[in-house]
Amino acid sequence: MNARFNAPDLAPAAAWFKSSYSDGVPSNCLEVADLTPHPAGGNRVGIRDSKNPDGPALLLGLPAWQAFLTGL
Repeated sequence: MNARFNAPDLAPAAAWFKSSYSDGVPSNCLEVADLTPHPAGGNRVGIRDSKNPDGPALLLGLPAWQAFLTGL
């Protein structure tokens, strides 16, 4: 199940990172935070828009994150 939160509620600013494949333009990136283990239980990944670091973020379980990466 995917859940929506505000990014600061999921992880501190230092926990978020961009892919090494990022083109360096801040407006073109997703940022990811490894939330393993997450206080709510299980292995989770946070995803946020780099343009809006304090805005909404998705919380994905590990199977959903792996499916996303496979789909890329």
